[in-house]
Amino acid sequence: MTVSQDNSAGGVTEYVTIMIGEQLFGLPIARVQDVFMPERLTRVPLASREVAGVLNLRGRIVTAIDMRARLGLPNAASDRPAMAVGVDLRGESYGLLIDSIGEVLKLADDSREVNPVNLDPRMAKMAAGVHRLDGQLMVVLDVDRVLEISSDLRAA
Repeated sequence: MTVSQDNSAGGVTEYVTIMIGEQLFGLPIARVQDVFMPERLTRVPLASREVAGVLNLRGRIVTAIDMRARLGLPNAASDRPAMAVGVDLRGESYGLLIDSIGEVLKLADDSREVNPVNLDPRMAKMAAGVHRLDGQLMVVLDVDRVLEISSDLRAA
């Protein structure tokens, strides 16, 4: 699998699309390590609401981040099991709990726009821009900003 870099002028970036609530998001595929269904989450005492717990993924301890809580959304109403996207930051493994996973899209870097002024501030603080797709807005998530939770996360 070839991964495009998103730093070249006129280049193309591949995004893994995900749904959280009713919003479409895109994660640069270069940052995605795994896609999995989390099993047996262990709660972390005194952790912030955004830390869903930790889990063992093929021998690695992974901190699970509840993206609904991170975005200030209510818990999912359906009984469908959550999906998770595995990402790494500074050698630590995280699983971003999402509602569903979509397809991989290749989008031109020059079609990415800056965050619109009317973008929900909870999304804007974690967004690295947006792509307009056939009547839908895909918010590009900046993994580094998503994982800037607080000292509570580092303590977990």
